[in-house]
Amino acid sequence: MAWADLFGIILAVIFGAAVGLEREISGKSAGLRTNVLICLGAAVFTIISKRIGIESDSVTRIAAQIVTGVGFIGAGAIIQDRGGVHGLTTAATIWLVASVGMACGAGMYTLGGLVTLIAILVLIGLTHLTKLIEKRYKSERREKTAGENME
Repeated sequence: MAWADLFGIILAVIFGAAVGLEREISGKSAGLRTNVLICLGAAVFTIISKRIGIESDSVTRIAAQIVTGVGFIGAGAIIQDRGGVHGLTTAATIWLVASVGMACGAGMYTLGGLVTLIAILVLIGLTHLTKLIEKRYKSERREKTAGENME
């Protein structure tokens, strides 16, 4: 095993843990361990595909199968009920963490780190913005409902 591969594996664990920690703290179903394992697995499959790809066209086929397989895992996180659809952010996070693992496995460490940072900023920052929007929307709905009841 090359040192670059080992470094990619270590970074995949760190980056997966960073995203997974946010999900764990937020109380989401796909938390720390899940995100680490998905990121790590994608990195390992990418490293394997690089080795196999030297002799054949398998590099892109394996990468495509990672994307498809992780999409299937993410789909399992989506729950539909009468109140709406839940788990879309979790599914998207699973898919994104796999791409970070692939970047690490391919030796694109800066890309993996940058995407991890952006993902955490989106997950934390937009959560607060979403709550503000929902609060305002609920307030407007209450006002509208109260106005209709007075008529």
